[in-house]
Amino acid sequence: MLGITGTPGTGKKSIAPIVAERLGAKCVNLNDLAKSSRLIEGKEGEVDAGKLRLRLERDLPRNAVVYGHLLPYVLRKEWASKVVVLRCEPAVLKERLRARGYRAEKIVENVEAELIGIISSDAYDRYGNAKTWEVDTTRSSPSEAAEAIVTMTKSSPRGAQRVDWTLDYDSGAKLRFLLSTVG
Repeated sequence: MLGITGTPGTGKKSIAPIVAERLGAKCVNLNDLAKSSRLIEGKEGEVDAGKLRLRLERDLPRNAVVYGHLLPYVLRKEWASKVVVLRCEPAVLKERLRARGYRAEKIVENVEAELIGIISSDAYDRYGNAKTWEVDTTRSSPSEAAEAIVTMTKSSPRGAQRVDWTLDYDSGAKLRFLLSTVG
């Protein structure tokens, strides 16, 4: 089973179905599963990860590509053969989220999470270095990113390189601009 995760806006919804098709696997969207299971609560759309994990355990097909930003919190380590974390340069991510109509506070929250690699860190902690890879989707089309993922799943690369955006934002001015809710 292949897991695909990443900060909102990194390309999961566009890329995962292409990967699933190319691998001949079923595609499972964790957000759709949470909605259909009525596990989304509150104004902010919070999901009970424990309940979603139980639902996933009950319904998960063997040959699947499972995707969503909640993946590191619901997919058990032993179920994942590989996990891909989609990454996107934070300034580009900010524009993607703005184009989707995200509220300013949500944009900053997600850009900050991508900048410091929260989902990436959680995926590495949960699944380990041998099962976890990162793919930069900043400048690639969904098809190109999907092809890179399919190639990785077939070749089992070792020592996949981690993405580190923090080096690109090495000044207060750059950080203030990135994390500003204005402009």
